[in-house]
Amino acid sequence: MIFVDAGPFLARHGKRDQYHREAERLWPTLEPPILTTTLVIGEFATLLGRQIGFNHAVDRVRDVYESESIDILQFTREDEVAALGWMGKYADHGIGFTDCLSFAMMRRHRIRAAFTFDRHFRDAGFEVVGLR
Repeated sequence: MIFVDAGPFLARHGKRDQYHREAERLWPTLEPPILTTTLVIGEFATLLGRQIGFNHAVDRVRDVYESESIDILQFTREDEVAALGWMGKYADHGIGFTDCLSFAMMRRHRIRAAFTFDRHFRDAGFEVVGLR
């Protein structure tokens, strides 16, 4: 079980992305279930749309929703409040709400590792796949 942040989704589909090769190399090694959140998917959809056009991005994001190996976690109000706790705890790191909500979801679902290119996950104490 691994959590996937927006970066690897974006890098996988963006051939010019600095992490494209790493995402392509690591993605096949992930063992389901692969977990993410609706906010991460929203971030991926928006950024990919800006890069390749929103019509093409819709198809890529739809593939994520239709994947049998990816579970998209739904968050609660309690998760959002917990995310604010993470933001306060790591205020000096400048970690945004989406990442903090990811941390809260990972903690609630007992997910120890994230596939990400974002050092903030490591700063928050999670194992990271993708960063060197």
